[in-house]
Amino acid sequence: MLGQIFTNIDWADMSQAVVDTLYMLSVSVFFSTVIGIPMGIVLYLTDKGMLLQNKVVYSILSFIVNVLRSAPFIILLIVMMPLTETLVGTSLGVRGVIPPLIVGAFPFFTRLVENSLKNLDVGVIHMAESCGATNWQIVWYILLPEILPNIIASVTVTAIALVSYTAMAGTVGGGGLGDLAIRYGYQRFQPNVMFVTVVLLIVMVQLIQFIGNQLVKWMKK
Repeated sequence: MLGQIFTNIDWADMSQAVVDTLYMLSVSVFFSTVIGIPMGIVLYLTDKGMLLQNKVVYSILSFIVNVLRSAPFIILLIVMMPLTETLVGTSLGVRGVIPPLIVGAFPFFTRLVENSLKNLDVGVIHMAESCGATNWQIVWYILLPEILPNIIASVTVTAIALVSYTAMAGTVGGGGLGDLAIRYGYQRFQPNVMFVTVVLLIVMVQLIQFIGNQLVKWMKK
């Protein structure tokens, strides 16, 4: 049984696909976090009744986030091809799928950050204001430390979503495990390749969830 499953599998290609998937995942998670945290904070601070209340800024940012969140990722991959070629020189392979991954993930992460901030007790902010703290000090010393465990949890959720995005990118030659599953498992009728790639993706998701949970527990302590 096991011999049939592992027949005709090129383990060198499979190993490279795992590396490519992890590379796409790490780069897109990093940039989604770098973009999403400041944008989530700005959305929170410019909302009604907050420190930097600004209806125009909040409406524009919220509209952009909502539009990008509502776009199906497979459509985003195709629509962004010209822009991706301009940015990284190609719309195919590992490099070609990273910009759509970032654009598809950071709005989702932004909302998670904003919602984490909205769950905080506003009284803490008012107390800091009464003590003479500046807006920057409130953000750096109060808001970010308070939501740090939630940020780690949000990064975990975003990373898991991106695993499925990287697999979906295989439909347009995006590289990684998804590309391997499409080219060999589907187009060349090798279900054993499809099976192994699915198992590897499941293992990847479980590891991400486990590491994220452990980090959240450590942060809360």
